Amino acid sequence: MAVSIAKCLRADACVLLLTLLLRPAACGDIAAGATSGDAPHRRFEYKYSFKGPHLSQGDGTVPFWVHTGNAIPSADQIRITPSLRSQQGSVWTKNVVKFEHWEAVVTFRVSGRGRMGADGLAVWYTSGQGLTGPVYGAADQWNGVGIFFDSFDNDGKKNNPTVLVVGNNGKLVYDHQNDGTTQSLGTCLRDFRNKPYPVRAKITYYKKTLTVLINNGFTPDKEDYEFCTRIENMIIPVEGYFGISAATGGLADDHDVLSFLLFRLTEPGQQLMPKEEKDKYQEEFENFQQELDKKKEAFQKEHPDVQGQAIEDLYESVNEREIRQIFEGQNRIHLEIKQLNRQLAMILDEQRRYVSVITDEVSKRGTQTQSGQPPSQDTDALMTLQRDVLNNLNDLRNTFSASLKQISSAQQLQHGSAGGLGTYETVQHFNDIKEHLHVVKRNIEHIIQKNSGPGEKVKCPELPPMPSCLSTTHFVVFVVIQSVLFFGYIMYRSQQEAAAKKFF
Repeated sequence: MAVSIAKCLRADACVLLLTLLLRPAACGDIAAGATSGDAPHRRFEYKYSFKGPHLSQGDGTVPFWVHTGNAIPSADQIRITPSLRSQQGSVWTKNVVKFEHWEAVVTFRVSGRGRMGADGLAVWYTSGQGLTGPVYGAADQWNGVGIFFDSFDNDGKKNNPTVLVVGNNGKLVYDHQNDGTTQSLGTCLRDFRNKPYPVRAKITYYKKTLTVLINNGFTPDKEDYEFCTRIENMIIPVEGYFGISAATGGLADDHDVLSFLLFRLTEPGQQLMPKEEKDKYQEEFENFQQELDKKKEAFQKEHPDVQGQAIEDLYESVNEREIRQIFEGQNRIHLEIKQLNRQLAMILDEQRRYVSVITDEVSKRGTQTQSGQPPSQDTDALMTLQRDVLNNLNDLRNTFSASLKQISSAQQLQHGSAGGLGTYETVQHFNDIKEHLHVVKRNIEHIIQKNSGPGEKVKCPELPPMPSCLSTTHFVVFVVIQSVLFFGYIMYRSQQEAAAKKFF
């Protein structure tokens, strides 16, 4: 017993050591191949792929795929098997794969409550659809290759969960008792159960070389792959089907597949599409064009009143829509600035009346005091502060007036130009508006600093009661609130305009 355990530990240590030694070299080769000029061209094949959020149709089917057994498609994933005992399920492509080189990216999640799970999940490329069977829910004695994510330790060697690549020519029976280790062409130890993020497997078959990369699901980075195994001089069927299957036994896990993305790989210098397929698509396009011409003629016969007018003129172009949205946004900003300008004019008027009342009161007290007596320092400081406030408010009003003129000129330019305002001119107008608004902000900050400095030490003289006097503190608070609301509105509108432009 002790000798067998020691042999197992020694074998596991050798496998781990080889994995650590080969992984950097293999990853370096793959990275070098990806960056070199010999990197293949990738073309996405939607007829052999699926992903959310609208994965399944209303009748529960998946486009271009067929599911069997206990597989349950949903809007964002396919549950190959639920966490119940003795369940089997699979999904297979309906169309035959006829291209020589390919790359499949499978995103899945295996989760369960137990410390151990069963049985596992498999990704297939076979000459026929193995809809049901004893090998992870698919048929045995397949002709092709299977990548197995085995989570149950049948042989008791404590080397699970593991990833195995097993090939078959249609005559071999899968060795369940030894977890397929006697038939595997490549393997690596990877724990893919109960990970915080979905696990990703990138399977590449290019120039008779099968490469398997694994993302363990510890980070949200989708491209954080680690080398698992690579098999060279591997021969697989020229035509076949892709499939994903899973099975549970005495223990059970949820086997969920979130997406299966397939890419056709083409060697550099070759055509991305075969001539036969290109001719087929060209014929389909010509037939569609003929049907469209017939529908146009029928529409013109049914609607003779619009024959002289082009159909494209009835719809708004992308440039016209963008110009209209810019104009509407500038118009709203123009109205808001005009409103703020009127409010500032009212504040200036109140401030002038306040200064005039203070001046009259000071002149009255000056006549009552002794002749030749200089005015108090508090009164001088108060008068200076009020003059600064008036000057700053005048600057603020001039800034708003300049902004109004800038926006008005932009609107006139938009109305007058037939082709619409260019992108560069639009950006320049908005930059000018932002500069004016920054000047407004600096003027308001200057007002606040002036009021917070000597305003705290100066004691205003006692004045007779007035019907509606606006104090300096209330004025500053009002200006600050109006400024915050104005800048908040400007930021909100700019975000709305940016969000709207993303769709065009």
